[in-house]
Amino acid sequence: MTTIKKLAPCILSSLSLAGMATEKPNMIVIMADDLATNELGCYGGQNIATPNIDRMAREGMRFTNNYASCAMSVPIRASLYTGLYPARHGSYQNHKTSYANIKSITHYLPDIGYRVGRTGKRHTQPRHVFSFEEVAGFETDCVYPAAPYTTAGIREFITRNSQPWCLFVCSTHPHVPWTEGNRDKINPDQLTLPPNFIDNMETRRLYRDFLAEIGALDEQVGAVMQVLEETGQLDHTLVMFLGEQGPQFPFGKWTCWYYGQHSALVVRYPERVKAGSVTEAIVQYEDVLPTLVELAGGKAIDDIDGKSYAQVLSGKSTDHRKWAYGIHNNIPEGTAYPIRSIQDRRYKLIVNLTPDAPYFEKHMMNVKDREQVWASWMESAEAGERDRDIVHRFVHRPEREFYDLASDPWELNNLAGDSRYAESISLMESELKKWMLQQGDKGAEMDQ
Repeated sequence: MTTIKKLAPCILSSLSLAGMATEKPNMIVIMADDLATNELGCYGGQNIATPNIDRMAREGMRFTNNYASCAMSVPIRASLYTGLYPARHGSYQNHKTSYANIKSITHYLPDIGYRVGRTGKRHTQPRHVFSFEEVAGFETDCVYPAAPYTTAGIREFITRNSQPWCLFVCSTHPHVPWTEGNRDKINPDQLTLPPNFIDNMETRRLYRDFLAEIGALDEQVGAVMQVLEETGQLDHTLVMFLGEQGPQFPFGKWTCWYYGQHSALVVRYPERVKAGSVTEAIVQYEDVLPTLVELAGGKAIDDIDGKSYAQVLSGKSTDHRKWAYGIHNNIPEGTAYPIRSIQDRRYKLIVNLTPDAPYFEKHMMNVKDREQVWASWMESAEAGERDRDIVHRFVHRPEREFYDLASDPWELNNLAGDSRYAESISLMESELKKWMLQQGDKGAEMDQ
């Protein structure tokens, strides 16, 4: 497994130091694809070693309350780049093109002197809104076999000249198909599965393959950090790692549950961020754009949903948002099933807008696809009551779900019918409706 090497000063002195003299920080954002945050060592993971991401956490700040407003790649990447929630940027369904009249980071940062590039996964349209300089080196689509990655394009981009730059490195790991990484050293029998999983051998085999791809992701992070170190830019560059949404397992991606929306966020920037720091501030992907713009010396952007958390990074604030919001529209990934959510640090409310309908997602729940766990879960459900209850809970959902995340982070105990929480549920539902109104979110009408 790749780890970041230490280089002698004499070697560093001979390498390019392009960009170090500028007062504007260079910035690199490394983004995973369908990551399970709970499997990273710095977030308590025990199943797979992630030394490079863990090093970032030791030398930077780890966020414990970063949430994807939509647990699907196209909507959340559009939110990352525009600072807008999905209903406002237009990609409120997966693979839906964003509105043509909005701006992204590829407009805001160049306006203050930056080059903005991207290598790897794209998944955003139209091109004039997301006008990145496309940098070669990382696979652009979730395919098998994936092309071998190289950091040569990254090296050229960050050493080209003294102009400040921002680069997005968008890995396709650990998105399906889980074909990368070293699975030989992972014993399926010894894995600790998430508590909301059905435990059978097929699930353990596929989870092993998924974990191996997390290992491959960590190696990519190490390779990117290595280039920064070799070019003398590591300690003068803001490095951000993002986990995107949860994985393609039940209760993860394509939901508003914690496993789908909770996302890794680690920031390493020695000039401003204290090493080994941890924050419980609530942030969302919409906040990344204004944060980068502020750190780059730009003015606050009017009429976006995101808010800069630069003060959190510097240690000047411990709070950011009161609420984190969530949206899910199931078409075109399955039959219509609109969901909305709201949470603070302690409690989460999920509202299923068409609770009488069964939930179905065509990729994950195709029982003919033996590379997904659902077929094995259906078989297990025929033989055991607990497994049958898990399958039923995933497919048939009540109108309201309310969870105490402090005592029940895997959301196994729905408290919506408990009168002790009636006041909190009423308040959060009111705030959720206000947010939907502000966003122009028409609810179930948007899932068509």
